[in-house]
Amino acid sequence: MNKKELAGQVAIKSGLNKSQSEAAINAVISCIGEALKNDEKVSLSGLGTFAVKTRASRIGRNPATGETIEIPSTRVPEFKASTVLKAALKD
Repeated sequence: MNKKELAGQVAIKSGLNKSQSEAAINAVISCIGEALKNDEKVSLSGLGTFAVKTRASRIGRNPATGETIEIPSTRVPEFKASTVLKAALKD
């Protein structure tokens, strides 16, 4: 399911039209992104928790030359599914 299909399903279940549903989905994604940018956790009951994780720097190898390089540390988004969502997958 892509974002347009999700907006269609949200429109059916919420009574909004598709453009309003898509705007709401975009707003939620934007708010989550801003919160993560500010190192805040976002917990959505029944869905899960979004957080920022820092990957440590490490030594890697350039596959073209075989040269050893240092890969710097970086921040990446992380998602942990709620038990409600995990239980829904078992049905």
